[in-house]
Amino acid sequence: MHPRPAFLSPQPKTRTAVKYKSIHEAAHAHQEDLVAFLRDIVAVPSPSGGEESVARRIAAEMEAVGFDEVKFDALGNVLGRMGDGPRVVAFDAHIDTVDVTDRDQWSCDPFTGKLEDGRIYGRGAVDQKAGMAGMVYAARIMKDLGLLDGLQVWMVGSVMEEDCDGLCWHHILQEKTLTPEVVVSTEPTGLTLCRGQRGRMEIRVTARGRSCHGSAPDRGDNAATKLAPACLLIDELNERLGGDDFLGKGTCCVTWFGVEGPSLCAVPDKAELHIDRRLAAGETKESALAEVRELLAAAGIEAEVWMLTYEVPAWTGLVYPMEKYYPTWVMPEDHPAVRAGVAAHEAVFGAPPEVSRWTFSTNGVAINGLHGVPCIGFGPGEERMAHAANEYVPVDDVVKACAFYAAFPQTWTTTDRGES
Repeated sequence: MHPRPAFLSPQPKTRTAVKYKSIHEAAHAHQEDLVAFLRDIVAVPSPSGGEESVARRIAAEMEAVGFDEVKFDALGNVLGRMGDGPRVVAFDAHIDTVDVTDRDQWSCDPFTGKLEDGRIYGRGAVDQKAGMAGMVYAARIMKDLGLLDGLQVWMVGSVMEEDCDGLCWHHILQEKTLTPEVVVSTEPTGLTLCRGQRGRMEIRVTARGRSCHGSAPDRGDNAATKLAPACLLIDELNERLGGDDFLGKGTCCVTWFGVEGPSLCAVPDKAELHIDRRLAAGETKESALAEVRELLAAAGIEAEVWMLTYEVPAWTGLVYPMEKYYPTWVMPEDHPAVRAGVAAHEAVFGAPPEVSRWTFSTNGVAINGLHGVPCIGFGPGEERMAHAANEYVPVDDVVKACAFYAAFPQTWTTTDRGES
């Protein structure tokens, strides 16, 4: 058993504590329907910008289990509400997925939601449709067990996260579609409680040259060979980056290199490389851009260093531009949201969870990183399965996550008052 965190003292019992004992049992009772729903939505392809079909399937399930309100916002996020109290708690699962580029690497069709040996296989099974399925049935459990007093709980199926982390929640919060007190991300955590992540940004480096015929390259100025040494310099920079013990070190790597020119028998007059930059605590977009500029200047490489902007239509047709900068965020260990997450886990499962952080990026970059709304994470399945061939999520993880989600809103509203 995990030791009790120092910031949680023994808590007195209340009437709500009795209901917590029924939550896990209720989640198991809904397992058949929960699994059927998850398999259905895994079977619906939903690339970023192409989520309409799966969003409408989720909306239909929300209505079927008795949500009080179901709607779509202008970006195409699907939002379902249970309860009508003044305290607002939200849960998030992005419903878009990465593509399947090589089906030969899969042992099953990635769009059937295959159930085998207690696992559901398919693209998006763990990243992140399992969280969505668990959220929908958690709302049903809250309603059935009377856990919505004073609360309105919003379950959000968010779009376009894979292409632009946080755009969906930047839109929700900027446009004031919701104003939640706290948000729980259901990205996969292996059933640990996550309280932060490194940030990230997408950096582009552009070098210009002068084109000429490839038979006489000395007449031109080759942009490709001018920029190519920068690739090794970025690798060297990666080794020097610092960090901290909790979130880890910053990283950078070249993930694409391209050239432009009149033809394949001409010296290219433009070359570009793309840098995936992960940001440790304390690093910002300004500091990361400055590092690359200084690195290139010291090596005598003339190039423009800039940051991309995402301007792609949602399935609704809306274009909502956003810089491809996703700031680092971390919740203090004794923050009420973290304490409430620990309390929810302990109430349902009898022991506090391991508290950790994500390696990859989540919508928390906008929820907390850009907008300062408290955010924690708890999700079914392992982070390492995201984007992998033969992606899967254990059914037992989904049921346990569902139970946690059903418990959290009450612990959020009672933790500060010393109740449990």
